[in-house]
Amino acid sequence: MPIFTLIFILAVIATIGTQLWLSLRQSKHVLAHRPKVPAEFADSITLEEHQKAADYTATKSSFGRKELIISNVLLLIWTLGGGLQWVDNLWADAGLGSLATGTAVIMSFVLISSLLDIPSSLYRTFVIEEKFGFNNATLKTFFVDLLKTSLVSLAIGVPVIMLILWLMNSAGTLWWLYAWLAITTFSILMMWAYPKFIAPLFNKFTPLEEGEVLDRITTLLNRNGFSSNGVFMMDGSRRSSHGNAYFTGFGKTKRIVFFDTLLKQLSPTQIEAVLAHELGHFKHKHVFKGMLVSFTSTLLGLAALAFLMQQTWFFQQLGVQNQTTHIALLLFLLVSPVFTFFIGPLMSWWSRKHEFEADAFAAKESSAEELISALVGLYKKNAGTLTPDPLYSAFYDSHPPASIRIAHLRRQ
Repeated sequence: MPIFTLIFILAVIATIGTQLWLSLRQSKHVLAHRPKVPAEFADSITLEEHQKAADYTATKSSFGRKELIISNVLLLIWTLGGGLQWVDNLWADAGLGSLATGTAVIMSFVLISSLLDIPSSLYRTFVIEEKFGFNNATLKTFFVDLLKTSLVSLAIGVPVIMLILWLMNSAGTLWWLYAWLAITTFSILMMWAYPKFIAPLFNKFTPLEEGEVLDRITTLLNRNGFSSNGVFMMDGSRRSSHGNAYFTGFGKTKRIVFFDTLLKQLSPTQIEAVLAHELGHFKHKHVFKGMLVSFTSTLLGLAALAFLMQQTWFFQQLGVQNQTTHIALLLFLLVSPVFTFFIGPLMSWWSRKHEFEADAFAAKESSAEELISALVGLYKKNAGTLTPDPLYSAFYDSHPPASIRIAHLRRQ
């Protein structure tokens, strides 16, 4: 067996084995703590609510393991099984130019992958989320969203793919640097365009009505010198009863968005505390730092791809005979997650560090106790587990576990 084929297979086994092991640990740990509410939450969360969260977590984990196995089988079919080679051969026989052929191959891969994902998405939405009382979507909403997403992806994705492939074919040995500049520019442009043009295709955004909530938000923003393009309520309840809030946009298009479900769940003082936490991310430049890490990772990835696409073994030992730029790009996107999975704990640690900093800012600018009560309410409403497995959490959770996060807030 060729050496890189063996390395790839071993990496797949190591990655999926670790993921399955972590998922099983998570389910076992959560269910072991199911019979009793943790002492620090006994006054605010009932046993029934705690057990619902445990069952919800275990159910999602169980289905996630099935999805994990299927996705890795598909990975092997696309690569060593000759799936990419088959798609490439189909379009090669069409007699199109290299740029059109490459774009068609990539979009065909995206289309097939999206179609294969539909059954899982339907099951998650209309079985799991429905079972636990979170789903508000209809089949019509589901498929209309799918159609809109597909059309937006085509309108945006095709020109971007064609530009990247053109640079890979025509810009010489430094194509990866030019491609990085193009992707970075596009990413910043999308940060500006998404809240203005794309998000309204899927949800209705209504300016927050005057009242105590808006008054508290305005005072908080003014006190911290934060300007936005408005505070909006989003009709998240059309699809789910889960609540959330977020900042979006870039420059003058920055806006603050609250799910309507969240506004119904929390009091004005709790909403202020949640917003103060989100504002903390901006004051500590977490968004900017995240962009730097993302852009740096993209640059390193493109540089690695520039090297790999010159290596015959990279293609042949991953099941492809045609050494083309578009196949190199697809192969790299498919196999790189296998080799980068184990840096997950580092990224999760970094994200949790940012959450602690944002919590500390919220405690200073608003109220630690109000943020704690808001977080407990969100855990309760969203059926978030209070007892995650520590090792699983270290790999996957971008936010600290509830008990650790609340203890940190109480020390502020």
